[in-house]
Amino acid sequence: MNYSIIRFILGRMLRIEGLVLLVPALVSLVYQEHSGLTFVLTSALLIALSLLLGKRPKNMVFYAKEGFVIVALAWILWSAFGALPFVLSGSIPHFVDAFFETVSGFTTTGSTILQDIEVLPKGINFWRCLTHWIGGMGVLVFVMAVIPLGNKGAMFLMRAEMPGPTCDKLVPKSRGTAKILYCMYLFLSGVEVLLLLAGGMDLYNAVIHTFSTAGTGGFSSMNASVAAFDSAYIDGVITVFMLLFGINFNLYYLLLLKNVRAVMKSEELRAYLGIVAGAIALITLNILHLYETPLRALRYAAFQVASIITTTGFVTANYELWPELSKTVILLLMIIGACAGSTGGGMKVSRILILSKTIGKEVRQILHPKSVNVVKMDGKRVPGESIHGVYVYLICYLVILCGSVLLVSVDNQDFTTNFTAVLTTLNNVGPGLAKVGPIENFFHFSYFSKLVLSMDMLVGRLEILPMLMLFAPQVWRKKF
Repeated sequence: MNYSIIRFILGRMLRIEGLVLLVPALVSLVYQEHSGLTFVLTSALLIALSLLLGKRPKNMVFYAKEGFVIVALAWILWSAFGALPFVLSGSIPHFVDAFFETVSGFTTTGSTILQDIEVLPKGINFWRCLTHWIGGMGVLVFVMAVIPLGNKGAMFLMRAEMPGPTCDKLVPKSRGTAKILYCMYLFLSGVEVLLLLAGGMDLYNAVIHTFSTAGTGGFSSMNASVAAFDSAYIDGVITVFMLLFGINFNLYYLLLLKNVRAVMKSEELRAYLGIVAGAIALITLNILHLYETPLRALRYAAFQVASIITTTGFVTANYELWPELSKTVILLLMIIGACAGSTGGGMKVSRILILSKTIGKEVRQILHPKSVNVVKMDGKRVPGESIHGVYVYLICYLVILCGSVLLVSVDNQDFTTNFTAVLTTLNNVGPGLAKVGPIENFFHFSYFSKLVLSMDMLVGRLEILPMLMLFAPQVWRKKF
């Protein structure tokens, strides 16, 4: 274990977070809010800590185990220090609540303990939504786009942090890949801001709702979320961009290279769009009797389907009042999630495809024992290690899901609340059902349960293994 490189990179990351905190400090200054001082104090603390963590080590080489540890510790530290402005400003007095809110921000979950969002200072809410935008593409990817970490080990960081069964470099150098990802991310974010401004949103709300859409997070400046704007145009823009940010960013890069054929061949993209279209159609038909016109039913169905499958968590309708069929579809969408390589959470469409294809392969093998069957995606054979990784992920996912439901049940909430609270945090969705439904929040959970759910959010965002590595004793030995 190369402890010096872990210390060095974590120090650099704390310094970057300290500099980023100056952005909401500037917003507070513009709106003449005293909360800006809390950002400056936290920034100074982080920069001082980064200096204490030492200089660049002589040995800059690191491998998978260091990569996993760095990623897991970085997300925990960014969340812990990112919670300080909430506590120091008095917006969220208790640290556990502030930690939950910040973890929910960086992991782009969007679950909240706040009962009245509209009383927050604008600078504080700006920081709250900015965490979505940073966490959407990944904390480490953000840092790699800003500072060089060396190409040999940087790919281990990307593999540990990027969502999906596989992680590919777009260009030979990892830092180049990070820059390309963020350029595309910035472009899509900028377009959404302009379109929301065209719909009558003020600049502040357009920016923070873009942060939440791009990161597929779901934090808003309104207690009623996007429903507060009551605009079909705004609903439409956010629906489209939620779906766009739920697509694998590698496909956007292929479009930049004018390789449209490769994009059209993507089985994951076709499955993702097919699931979205099918869910919208089914829910629209199921809720027709609840709305004045079919178009209105389609508007709300499309928004909620896009919000849930991309794990954004915005709401424009209280789907708790919808028929059971619609709520069941929403529950299934929470599990499926968006595409690999996107800013969305969930199990990922690619994993669902690999699992379904593997089941089909096993059935064919039983029927024709002497035949040679392989699992293919986009015309290419899926490596055995990728299939094995999907199995491991699924087993770990189910164990953590059941264990977390058991732990939060000590609060004596009803089963639907407990189950969907864990499901929505583990899949980084945001709202659940019952007491954590679209018009409810997580305030009523105990501090213990909030810590469990915070860990679920981190586990879900980092796709389990990086967080599990922290608890493996052999990882911390000098020889691995």
